[in-house]
Amino acid sequence: MQDLQTDIAIIGGGIAGLWALNQLRNSGYSAILFEQESLGGYQTIASQGMIHGGVKYALGGSLSGGSEAISAMPDLWRRCLQGEGKVDLRGTRVLSEDFFLWSGASLTSRFTSFFASKMLRGRVEKLQAENYPLPLRDPQFRGQVYRLVDLVLDVPSLVEVLAQRHREAIFKIDWQQAKLERDNGKASLLLPGCRISPECLLLTAGTGNETLIEQLGAPGPAMQRRPLQQVIVKHQYPEVLYAHAMGSNPSPRLTISSHRSSDGQAIWYLGGDLATEGVNDEPAVLIAKAKRELSQLFPWLDFGESQWRTLKIDRAEPKQSNLLKPDQAFVAPVVGLDNVLAAWPTKLTLSPNLADAIETKLAALNIQPRHQPELSLLSDLGRPGFAPAPWDSLFA
Repeated sequence: MQDLQTDIAIIGGGIAGLWALNQLRNSGYSAILFEQESLGGYQTIASQGMIHGGVKYALGGSLSGGSEAISAMPDLWRRCLQGEGKVDLRGTRVLSEDFFLWSGASLTSRFTSFFASKMLRGRVEKLQAENYPLPLRDPQFRGQVYRLVDLVLDVPSLVEVLAQRHREAIFKIDWQQAKLERDNGKASLLLPGCRISPECLLLTAGTGNETLIEQLGAPGPAMQRRPLQQVIVKHQYPEVLYAHAMGSNPSPRLTISSHRSSDGQAIWYLGGDLATEGVNDEPAVLIAKAKRELSQLFPWLDFGESQWRTLKIDRAEPKQSNLLKPDQAFVAPVVGLDNVLAAWPTKLTLSPNLADAIETKLAALNIQPRHQPELSLLSDLGRPGFAPAPWDSLFA
C-alpha cells in the first residue's frame, strides 16, 4: 500500500470540480480530480450554458443578494475566454455574445420603466426593431425586446477545455473498489494499492455530495434538490434564439437556448417556468404545454417535422429554508472533519465565485502548496470520458 500525499483531492468532475482543479493548480497547489462516470455529466451538461449577471433575478423589482453576487460574472468569464483570468478558457465555443429578454405588449410599459432604473443602467439595453433577434422580427410580433449583458457557452466544449488544461491530474474512480476513510478527524481516499492523503479533500460531486458526506459519517452540510424538467425540441427552423420570454411572473415564462445535435440538426432547449412548474408532469403532458407555448409566442414560425423529449434534472444545492434558491456559491467544512470541504456552485455562472471561495477557505485553514505527488502511481485508474450533450443522448 503506497501513501500518496497531495495538497488537494477533488471528487466530482462537473463544472465545480474542473474549475477548482484549474484554478488551484494554476495557483501552485497539487490537486488531483477523481470522477466515477463522465466529465461534465448530469447537472453540468444539462445546463443551457447561460453566463448571466443576475438581471433575471431582479425582475420582481429589486436586486437580491443573488443578483448582486453574480453581477460581475459575465465580465469575469469574458476575461477567462480571452485567456486573461485565473482560468484559461480559450478554445471554448461561444454560442452567443448576447442574451435577450422580451415582454408582450401588455407588459411593455412595466419593463421599460424598470429597466431604465438606475440599478440596472448599463446591464440592460432596449432595442430598436431592426436589432431584434431574427425569430422576433415579424410584423405579428407585439412587445419590446431588451439585450442583456449575458452570454451563452457551448457546455461540452467548456468541459473539454477545462479538462484538457490539466488532463494529467484527472482520473477515473470506481467506488466498488475505492472508499473514503476517516481517522482522528481527517479523511483519506483508499484506492486499490494506494492511499490518497490530502491536506484538503474537496467534494464537488453535485447531488453525489450527499452520499459522500454520509459515507464519511458526517451530519452535514445538508443538501437540497430543486428539480426541474426541461423540454428539448429537435426541429427544422434555421434561426437561433437565446432569450427569456416574460409573462406575468417575475421569473421568465420560457427560456430558450439554441444548439446543434451531433448530426447537425437544430435544437431549442426550453427552460423557465415551463420547466419548474412542469417538473411533476408526465413527459407527454409537458411536451403538449411546450407546443402550446411556442405556438402562442411564435405563431409565425414553422418548425417543420419536430421531435420532442424531456429531461428531468435535480439542481443540487446547500439546504435552505423552504427550499429557496441560494444566493451565491457555497463552500463549508464537512462537520467533524478537519480536512474536508463540501462545495456547490449553485449555478454554472458562479463557478469562478466558488473557486475563489475555496481558495479563501484553504487560506483560513493554512493549507498552502507543499506536496508534489507522483501521479504515475495512479495511471492504472484510467481517465473518465466526456458526457454527451443531452439531446444526443435522448435522440440517439
